[in-house]
Amino acid sequence: MTSTKILVAEDEEIMRITVVDHLRVYGWQVDEAENGNKALELIGQNNYQLLLSDIRMPGLDGEALLAEVKKLSPRTEVVMMTAHGSTDTAVNCLKNGAADYIQKPFDLDDLSFRIKRILEMQAIKARCVSLEHCGGQRRPLIGNSAPMQKVLNLISQVAGSDSSVLIQGESGTGKEIVAAAIHFESRRADKPYVRVNCAAIPDGLMESEFFGHEKGAFTGADKTSVGKFELADQGTILLDEIGDMPLDLQVKLLRVLQEKEIERVGGKQQIPINVRVLCSTAKNLAEEVKKGNFRQDLFYRLQVIPIELPALRDRPGDISLLADFFLQEFGQERGMMFKLSPEARQALENHSFPGNVRELRNLLERVSVLAPAPLIQLWDLPFELRGTQPEAASSEVPIAETLADAVADAEKKCILQALKKAGDNKTEAAAILGISRKNLWEKMKNYNL
Repeated sequence: MTSTKILVAEDEEIMRITVVDHLRVYGWQVDEAENGNKALELIGQNNYQLLLSDIRMPGLDGEALLAEVKKLSPRTEVVMMTAHGSTDTAVNCLKNGAADYIQKPFDLDDLSFRIKRILEMQAIKARCVSLEHCGGQRRPLIGNSAPMQKVLNLISQVAGSDSSVLIQGESGTGKEIVAAAIHFESRRADKPYVRVNCAAIPDGLMESEFFGHEKGAFTGADKTSVGKFELADQGTILLDEIGDMPLDLQVKLLRVLQEKEIERVGGKQQIPINVRVLCSTAKNLAEEVKKGNFRQDLFYRLQVIPIELPALRDRPGDISLLADFFLQEFGQERGMMFKLSPEARQALENHSFPGNVRELRNLLERVSVLAPAPLIQLWDLPFELRGTQPEAASSEVPIAETLADAVADAEKKCILQALKKAGDNKTEAAAILGISRKNLWEKMKNYNL
């Protein structure tokens, strides 16, 4: 992982050398350019966190360079410096996107202080991006079973590299949590972590979502937009449900992985990026390759390091640990201390959990709301875990629980019928059901379809 990269654009040689040498003392990687044209060329080839530019230079002056940088590399902060400035000039530079403006002659320590402050703000923004995209997925990985210990050891091994990782496993096994663990144990932990759900983005918007677009690229594009890959620059991007990516976009993704540069929709400039790519899917990509639904070359490019997550039924010894963790979490939210009776614990351990860890968590959240006491008994669990029939135990079950189960069952059947009618085409199935594709995907994930 490279250190912070700074570009100094200054036509006066003595001034340029003085500033460059001073900034290198702080361990920053500093490049130099003798004019605006050379600076713009370097920006097109490298990822710079900051540009320090004189305003008056031969060829492309500082203000024109600022405008070009904001189009080519919006996340690069720009500090303008000049010996011929005025208040109006300073205001114009700040209005046009400069992070700071400094008058020559200046104190070098003051300059380095300003740069440190800007870099600290960049780090804060990166953490905000990570929190926004990681959301509730940054959870601990729990399990003492041999399959989970193997996964945990593999995470520790791969976290230190920049290799692509393909995380496969059934729905609800915790693929997103594994991806977050890899990022936050890596050298990129203080850089952005961006998660993109490939199944939830309409096909027509996916390229723009990934790579951004230029102003006027299509109807409604009233300004330049930065895509997820640019947003994740220097950090990590998770392509969740990669198996649902359209073939035409797979070609462009393969090129991005090989060339390490992107091109915005409607743009002509190649933008260099430094992003670690993690992918997750509940599909068997090898089978998808055989069916012609996934490119073989992209599959091999993504599967540099494969991680296969075990289903919960293959590690039943972890069910009790997970149950205690989730009940503690829900108890803290409600100011209670939930515990499982021996009979309830045994019933959980005997269940196959086709929805895996997500099903267990959702079940315990529901039980923690509906249970009449902190000690959760066998009869507080759903019928399928107790081994009794609803008719035989109907007098013991709250009406609200039975109604919720009935509604969920009916909704699940409707979704399955729509998918069958549409030949598993999610867009067409969503249209049949009268809901959005994203809404359909969320419901399918909730029901483990």
